[in-house]
Amino acid sequence: MKNIDFTKVKTSIQIDEVLESEDTISFQTEIPKHIQQAMKIFIEKHPNWDQYRLLQAALAGFLIQNGISSRLITRLYIGNMFGSHSF
Repeated sequence: MKNIDFTKVKTSIQIDEVLESEDTISFQTEIPKHIQQAMKIFIEKHPNWDQYRLLQAALAGFLIQNGISSRLITRLYIGNMFGSHSF
């Protein structure tokens, strides 16, 4: 597994906690085929979701469940899970 170099990336948790486009990074990773298939089935059943929203909600949820305390992360999670375009 390769390590991600975060030294050149601005932190997404800022004092005013405003998410700007420059605070968004892109990464590429391999996922098991079973997870990819489950994502595809979910997205087909819920057309308001896409792979980016699904991964963002999953990562934010994981971080919250594992002790990350950030208003921005919580907003991203809740916005993705319960926003007006949720299901």
